[in-house]
Amino acid sequence: MSQDRPTLTVVRHGATAWSQTGRHTSHSDPALLDEGRVEAAGLSPRLSDTPFLLVITSPRQRARETAALAGFPQAVVDANLAEWDYGDDEGRTTAEIRVERPGWDPWRDGFVRGEPLDSVARRTDAVIALAEATGGPVLAFAHAHVLRILAARWVGLGPAFGRHISLDPATVSVLAWYREDRVIAQWNSHAR
Repeated sequence: MSQDRPTLTVVRHGATAWSQTGRHTSHSDPALLDEGRVEAAGLSPRLSDTPFLLVITSPRQRARETAALAGFPQAVVDANLAEWDYGDDEGRTTAEIRVERPGWDPWRDGFVRGEPLDSVARRTDAVIALAEATGGPVLAFAHAHVLRILAARWVGLGPAFGRHISLDPATVSVLAWYREDRVIAQWNSHAR
């Protein structure tokens, strides 16, 4: 990895009841489960060795609490890290949505009265620009879809490539550089 370029370490929030049941969760803000709190606290040793110049978080409580439990209560809220707005499909599972819309694919079809995928991509591009302007290691706490889109954009791919990247709760991923290329240096790494 190139040491003279900014890196972006991203962390998905700990487990919630909705993340465990596969419910699309954006502006709803279920609390972390006890398990999610333990997961978040377990991230601290993993993250404490890096001297981050900036720590940012989604405005959602589940991300902010994960940041605090991981040792970063000073994380700055960045609205660009909010989860994809699922519109009328908020709180529903993919299976429930497909009962009404057979073959539905969020990456292709989007969400009823939800945020367009390109809008989420623009928000993640702004996070990338912020990391580059910071000029050193940046840490971000957020959500599955937005972070998958962020990873795709980091390596120069369209936002729909995020469909090919899985991301579990309370995992650490590192977006970095190899020579002059942005790379996914580490992904979906559990603290355990």
